[in-house]
Formats: sequence, C-alpha cells, structure tokens
Amino acid sequence: MSEASIKHVVEAVLLAAGKPLGIEQLLEVFGDGEKPDRDQLREAIATLQEEYAERGIELVQVASGWRVQVRQSMEPWVSRLTEEKPARYSRALLETLALVAYRQPITRGEIEDIRGVSVSTSIMKTLQEREWVRIVGHRDVPGRPAMYGTTRQFLDYFNLKGLDDLPSLMELRDIDSINAELELALPGEAQVVTAEDEEAGSEEAAVADEAPVVVQVAVDTPESNDTIH
Repeated sequence: MSEASIKHVVEAVLLAAGKPLGIEQLLEVFGDGEKPDRDQLREAIATLQEEYAERGIELVQVASGWRVQVRQSMEPWVSRLTEEKPARYSRALLETLALVAYRQPITRGEIEDIRGVSVSTSIMKTLQEREWVRIVGHRDVPGRPAMYGTTRQFLDYFNLKGLDDLPSLMELRDIDSINAELELALPGEAQVVTAEDEEAGSEEAAVADEAPVVVQVAVDTPESNDTIH
C-alpha cells in the first residue's frame, strides 16, 4: 500500500474504534499483502499528528495506544452539544485519587492515616466503578488489607502515557490545584466540591459519568484493567 493509503486507513480505524489502539491492533486491520511494517505505521501516525496540528482535533498517545480526540481548547464549544450537568469532584475524592496515583500500592488505612480522616466507602466504590483504581493485592499484615493502584483506564482518561507523566509532587501546591495541574478534567467539565458539601455526604455523587471528549463512533469499552507501576 502507498503511504497515503496507510495514513487513510489508520485515520479511519482510529476514528471508528472508540478507544485507543496500539501498534499491533492497527496492524491487524491490514490484510495479507498490504500490511505495512511498524516503521511505516509510525510514520503514518506522525504525519497525521502534523496534519492535525492546526485543527480542532488531535492524535495523541496514551497508555493503551493512539486515539483521535477533540482538542481540550475546543471543549467550551463541544460541551454545548449536551445538556448534562458537569461532573463534580469532591475534595476527598481528589485527595484519595492523588494518593493512590503517587503512593501506590496503598491501602485504605494508609490513605486515612495521611489524610487524617476516614475514607468514604462510596469514594473507593466510585473510583473502582470508573475503573481508575483497582485492588492490586493485599498487604501482608494482620487483616490483609487490600492495596490499591491506578489502572490503564486512569492513564487513558487523563491523557497520560504512564505514571512518569504525572506532575511532580513539588509542582502540586495544594489539592485545589490538582484539578487543573493533574488534568483531572477538561476546563468547565469539573468543579471541586467544597468541604461543606463533603461533610454533608456528597461523596456518593461526587463524579458523574462524563468522559473526555473523544472523536469516536463506538462507545468506549475499557480494554484492560492492568495496573501500571
């Protein structure tokens, strides 16, 4: 196949996939006698990235592979397509997620020791239901408490290739800055719930089912729950 044809196939497949695709998955869509080598495929991806540089969409690499998505700067306009309320993240949920991301594997008890308050069961349930956090083992101490770590879906959602892409702890001045600096949501998509809301028991509704805006045809289906170390 010509370089142009390879590029067109890659573009079409990524638009239709509805989830990130790795190099091997992209190679599988080519039939016998037309399959490019990996270098040709990477070159096609690089060309697409250059072509998208001045457009409202972009081709990005995340933990699970490559995907085409709307640029974050376009969110104010794209968000008007839906009347759904923006997702709301409680301070407690943000702190818990940050601790799991930076201190994994970590137990619920260790999170409570660091925060100085108990962790709501609904928070851990929400993080697991969103497939951002999963149980990766059990601490070898009395009671064998579960240890939590982040997932590939966590990295994909926040446009991260790996945990090394997280900002350093020195860059995070306080938990209120995490929403912007850790890119836990697109601008305007999320709000940090106040301490008063948290104390009133708002954790259970802390996160709505709102995902980053991704150009796709199919509904996102998590590909893997593998924990990234």
